[in-house]
Amino acid sequence: MRTRSLAVKSEHIIIGLMSGTSLDGVDAAIVHIEGAGLSSKANMLAFHCKEYDDELRERLKKLCTRGGTSTEGICIMNAYMGEVFALAAQEAASSAGVAMEDIDFISSHGQTIWHQPVVDLADRCAVPSTLQIGDISVIAKHTGIPVIGDYRPADMAIGGQGAPLTPYADYLLLRDSKVGRIAQNIGGIGNCTILPAGGDRDSVSAFDTGPGNMLIDQAIYQLSGGALTYDRNGEWASRGQLNHELLDELLTHPYYDQPPMKTTGREMFGEDYALEWLEKGRARGLEAEDIVATFTALTVRTIADAYRQFVFPHHSVRDVIVSGGGARNATLMRWLAEELPEQMVVASDEMGLLGDAKEAIAFALLANDFIHGLPNNLPRVTGAARPTVMGKLAMP
Repeated sequence: MRTRSLAVKSEHIIIGLMSGTSLDGVDAAIVHIEGAGLSSKANMLAFHCKEYDDELRERLKKLCTRGGTSTEGICIMNAYMGEVFALAAQEAASSAGVAMEDIDFISSHGQTIWHQPVVDLADRCAVPSTLQIGDISVIAKHTGIPVIGDYRPADMAIGGQGAPLTPYADYLLLRDSKVGRIAQNIGGIGNCTILPAGGDRDSVSAFDTGPGNMLIDQAIYQLSGGALTYDRNGEWASRGQLNHELLDELLTHPYYDQPPMKTTGREMFGEDYALEWLEKGRARGLEAEDIVATFTALTVRTIADAYRQFVFPHHSVRDVIVSGGGARNATLMRWLAEELPEQMVVASDEMGLLGDAKEAIAFALLANDFIHGLPNNLPRVTGAARPTVMGKLAMP
């Protein structure tokens, strides 16, 4: 194998790999990037999604559940997921007719199985921590391409929460000089980036709003007997009746009133939490569609309430630009627009940015700054003590 050069060029072709809390698969975006830092210009050349099969998805859910796995299980899946990510990159290049030799770098977020930015101070060994599996050395060796990954720990090591990381890309791709915007991603978890009109990078703020598709997907999987993994177009929710009493109980979770900076994930709103509330819905005699409608309303309300509580008092916002799987849920999008009558709620696809690819593009941009030795975190967003270069490099 020829030795690959790490010489910094004025432009790179990078494959960004992202798998989020929805556990639906690996998104791979082939991105041409010119420049670096705030002058970066990104053009997506191709996009590919490698879906997880049901067995793998359920195995990953167990890894994300407290007490659901072993050290041996994590070790095995770390290497195996490296192979999955490598194959996703190779499939993306092949389907786009791009030779792997033309790819300069691969950037991998990995698959988060635990993210704990707030710890129990009574445990002297407890420090803020995070774990993404999918070993980058495995990816590099299988593809023959240098790989940058494992971004979050660098931010957490200097006091940050290691999340959210995509607001940097939101700022590069979606900011506007005249109107305020919110970039709202609805994956497994919902997260928002506030982009004030004409603001610089230090004006950006962001936080996780709470469950996105996570509870909805788990309910659909359980209620369909494993036949379905998500509510296609929001069809189940559209047929159901919202149960206000159950929704009000769901909204009492303390996370929602916690002020930003804040992040969350499956460790808080994962399978165990979904099953608990699914049973509470059944105990009330609710039909399957009613439970899905109520979980969908929870996502909508927690997003809108977060804006009303933490964003609108400080910022004028015209556009809410939605990406992620939630943008394809017509019922969710309609209800969100109804909750926010003074804003324009629109899918990012309509703004020229493929919503399914946005986070994969974001990690390509993070890698590009890593290559140039530039800080790629936003301390005002994550809470880190200072700007820093996030990421680690694995050579083929």
